[in-house]
Amino acid sequence: MPNSKDQPPELPPHIAETIKSIVGFHAEHHGKASILERAVARVTARIASPRFVAIVTVAVAAWIGLNLTLIALGYQTADPPPFSWLNGALSLGSFYMVVFVLTTQRREDQLAQLREQVTLELVLLAEQKLAKVIELLEEARRDNPLLHDRVDGEADAMARPADTKSVIHSIRETHAEAELIAGGPDAASRDVQPG
Repeated sequence: MPNSKDQPPELPPHIAETIKSIVGFHAEHHGKASILERAVARVTARIASPRFVAIVTVAVAAWIGLNLTLIALGYQTADPPPFSWLNGALSLGSFYMVVFVLTTQRREDQLAQLREQVTLELVLLAEQKLAKVIELLEEARRDNPLLHDRVDGEADAMARPADTKSVIHSIRETHAEAELIAGGPDAASRDVQPG
């Protein structure tokens, strides 16, 4: 019989369902990746490892050491100092690393954008649900003969769902005002211009 300490606590059904949804969301995104995108992601993961850094360091040191040793022994080398072949190989390798990282980052950005969109939609849905709950509570309070009927302006305002266009407009205005207070992105060019 397994020890109860070794078993993780059982999750409530709604949390387990949420976890399954998130895992499914990620699996669907990664499942849509092409074979080439998956290969690039694997290469990028290997490039980002400390082992890769160690291998490259050892390879570069070995290349330089071998060439310098051959020169010291009087032999002709394929890549004498300043090691133009090594520089070319490292430059080409750097180019490919940048391309691999950018390709992988683009895929991760797509996933992040989807997550942001889902989060925003869920927040808006939750806000609408909360507004409805407040509206129902206020209605129940007004209908209850045991409670004193009064007007609660704040509750009435909270019972109305937010207008997303108004919120976005307000955010943009607030950011614009903050830029003006801070000097804005054009403040330096305005200061430089003669008056």
